[in-house]
Amino acid sequence: MGSTTTPDALLLAAHAGDRDAMVHLLQLQQPNLRRYAQKRCLISDVDDAVQEALLVMSRHLTAVRKLASFSGWMFKIVQRECRRLARTVLKQDPYEEALVDQWVSAHTPDSLRLDMVSALESLPPQYLEVVMLRDFEALSIREMAERLSLDPAAVKSRLHRARVMIREYLLA
Repeated sequence: MGSTTTPDALLLAAHAGDRDAMVHLLQLQQPNLRRYAQKRCLISDVDDAVQEALLVMSRHLTAVRKLASFSGWMFKIVQRECRRLARTVLKQDPYEEALVDQWVSAHTPDSLRLDMVSALESLPPQYLEVVMLRDFEALSIREMAERLSLDPAAVKSRLHRARVMIREYLLA
């Protein structure tokens, strides 16, 4: 694929089964999807939402015929994935503003900070480590796996368990 290839031409070539066009299209879309996800997702879910959108795109690309539809479709996938991930982590839909307002209004900013610090301190070290790497250092699952000498599935599992423990601590 040359650098003069248009996105429409890439889409057509990817539809026709051109693997290089598919890879180029994925690379072309990733920065836009990431920016969109940073506005729509919890910070810890950005990479997961973008990755899922790219996977969906690679599997179902033939459903899209025009580039204008393609971008909207991709953003909708990211938005849906952000909401799914947030519901999983928070056990509620963070876009239900009334629920969020009610939960936040029950706490002062200082009490929220103290509760979060206490929740983090209550975690076993291996769970605290993954939360810190993901949410404070903003590492991807792959980067965390490399740093911790674990496979990505183990990192995801630890991160999930850590978030469940934090949620249980905060909601208890």
